[in-house]
Amino acid sequence: MKINNIGNHGINPYKKQMNKMEQVNKSGKQVYKVEISGAAKEMQQLSSIEKERQAKVEQLKKQVENGQYKIDPEKISTSIMKYYRP
Repeated sequence: MKINNIGNHGINPYKKQMNKMEQVNKSGKQVYKVEISGAAKEMQQLSSIEKERQAKVEQLKKQVENGQYKIDPEKISTSIMKYYRP
């Protein structure tokens, strides 16, 4: 069986897209603009809580490295009890 291209002579489905690209190239450079919202900028900055937490973690690291970190089992058990009991 022989099948010929019937009805599809000279059709390029990407021709419109190619024409748009050519127009952009002829008219100049296409400019893209990205704006970051105020909320996103705020999220990027370290809050004061995070700074305090980071300082506390550094302090605990130093105590563990020096062997000065002491665990208070009574305080831990109290915290666990408060967590599981309303």
